Amino acid sequence: MEAAQTANPPSFESVWAMMQETARGIEELKESQKETDRLFKESKIEYDRRIGHLDNLFGEVAEYMIAPKLREKFIEFGHVFPKATRYVSVKDKDNDLFFEIDVMLENGDKAIIVEVKTKLTEERINSHVERIEKMRKYANLRGDSRTFLGAVAGVVVTEEVRNYALNQGFYLIEPKGEDFNITPPNGKPKEW
Repeated sequence: MEAAQTANPPSFESVWAMMQETARGIEELKESQKETDRLFKESKIEYDRRIGHLDNLFGEVAEYMIAPKLREKFIEFGHVFPKATRYVSVKDKDNDLFFEIDVMLENGDKAIIVEVKTKLTEERINSHVERIEKMRKYANLRGDSRTFLGAVAGVVVTEEVRNYALNQGFYLIEPKGEDFNITPPNGKPKEW
């Protein structure tokens, strides 16, 4: 048998041209992927920004709903606070202390620092502990010897998070119909 003869093999130039065209196609594909990644990243940033804005908006609504009645509700627990302040911001550059408080109830001896969230989580409760510790440090630097207590408010609170907050020594504020309910901590409220 005779070996099959191949038709004219491609020339070096035509193979080289195909390789260059393939390389251009790969580069175009890489550029297209970079553009797709960039657009995806921008979309995600915008999505996160909008969701964050909605979460903040719900949190602000919750603050407005509970802040006016907090003072009267805490009387049930023996706490009388003539002063309630929404949104306290501390920016102490000299001592590297920066934090914000949603609601602060005050009298001459005590203050309750309240954190209001749409969805309460263990991480947010832990952040509130850190916030109160910063407030304690800031108060000490200013000669303020009041006792600080903590409270957390949440519209959405799982049973696990609820127990966690109460075991951390916080008062827990939750919606109840058109009003809200305050549950005292398990045991004695934690003091800072």
